[in-house]
Amino acid sequence: MSQTTTDVEAGKRPSFDSEMEKPQSTFYEGTLSDTSKQVDDEYPDGGWRAWLTVFGAFLALMCTFGQLSSFGTFQSWYTEHQLQSFAPSTVSWIGSIQLWMFFFSGGFVGRIFDAYGPRMLMIPGTLVLVASTMVTSICETYYQYILSQGILFGLGVGMLFYPSLSAVSTHFKRYRATALGIAISGSGVGGVVYPIMLQRLFISVGFGWGVRISGFTCLLLCGIACCTVSSRLAPRTAPAPWLPAAPWRDTNFVLLVAGSACIALGLFVPNFYIVSYAVAHGAPRATAFYVLAALNGAGTLGRLVPACAADRAGRFNVLVPAAAAAGVAVLAGWPLAHGLGGCVAFAAVFGFASGAFNALVVPCVAQISDVRHIGTRIGLLYSVLAFPSLAGEPAAGALLRAAHGSYIGMIVFSGATVLLGSFFFLWVRLRLDSRLLARV
Repeated sequence: MSQTTTDVEAGKRPSFDSEMEKPQSTFYEGTLSDTSKQVDDEYPDGGWRAWLTVFGAFLALMCTFGQLSSFGTFQSWYTEHQLQSFAPSTVSWIGSIQLWMFFFSGGFVGRIFDAYGPRMLMIPGTLVLVASTMVTSICETYYQYILSQGILFGLGVGMLFYPSLSAVSTHFKRYRATALGIAISGSGVGGVVYPIMLQRLFISVGFGWGVRISGFTCLLLCGIACCTVSSRLAPRTAPAPWLPAAPWRDTNFVLLVAGSACIALGLFVPNFYIVSYAVAHGAPRATAFYVLAALNGAGTLGRLVPACAADRAGRFNVLVPAAAAAGVAVLAGWPLAHGLGGCVAFAAVFGFASGAFNALVVPCVAQISDVRHIGTRIGLLYSVLAFPSLAGEPAAGALLRAAHGSYIGMIVFSGATVLLGSFFFLWVRLRLDSRLLARV
């Protein structure tokens, strides 16, 4: 067995006997300076600061992405109450704009993180998030929901989400996927808690106070996150461009972004429409929201189990089949789901596979990136995803309306785009190492 193979299996950077043996596929191997390599070798991979950062990121993602992925509860409520005169595809624009703001803010937020660290963003982000929630509780018209829950809330999510995950990445290397998986599982926990909590609060205390209680909860948990999340790296003193060109010269990064964009076009469609689908296919209206809770609950396991496996089997090795499984689950499983039990079963399978994608795409970006630019690269990825995420849900709603209530066209659209994205991930994986059994 060669030294290169031994190093790869041990999780180390491989050594090469000649320039011809060096892989041409990773930005990371070919462009790091000696100073950058020294920084790269100083990961603690543990310690109280590192695990406090993971804990704080868990809380931040529970409040932010957890609520964002629970928009199906608001969608169902709005179409029956405040916005009942609007078509479902029109109401879904609130959630789509929310996703767009969250994604698009990533490039700028990531750049600020690399320069100043996490707290410069997380403290004002908490204030924006809570303010948007409180304003949503008193909204009455469609444009008010667009401004508060769409634009303002999405921005607050971005100002908490990106610094939290980027900060975790600076503390871990060998166990990065595991640490990020634990942090990202907070979004799954939030995705379970918030649909059930909000639905019960809407019925017991009304929509206004239900949303306000959610806002006060966010204030407490995000406040703790602001105190515990830290970066291992010192703030950057040298100026850096706001729109760097270097990442777009890295073919692997471009392919990873392309695959993620395809997936973003269809991945969130079940989150938006699974509740209304369940009601239309025999699930009791009073308990249909449990389907969304099941999706997000399975997503919690999907963020943890594959992430732990990825640090041992290879992050791209786990990302590729997970993304493909999510697409197959939509195409083959969703049309067969009927009644509450069937919808819950589909939601659990899809939630696990989609959770794995959400947990692993960030470690894969970090794997092919210089640690000093992780925040910028993660942000650039999500900024690009802003555009397909904006179009995906309204497109699905338009297909639903054009088919006069049949969900088949929407399901094919969702599953096909996710499956296409998995082929881009496979392309990156084979560029990194064409050996099928290599740990990548």
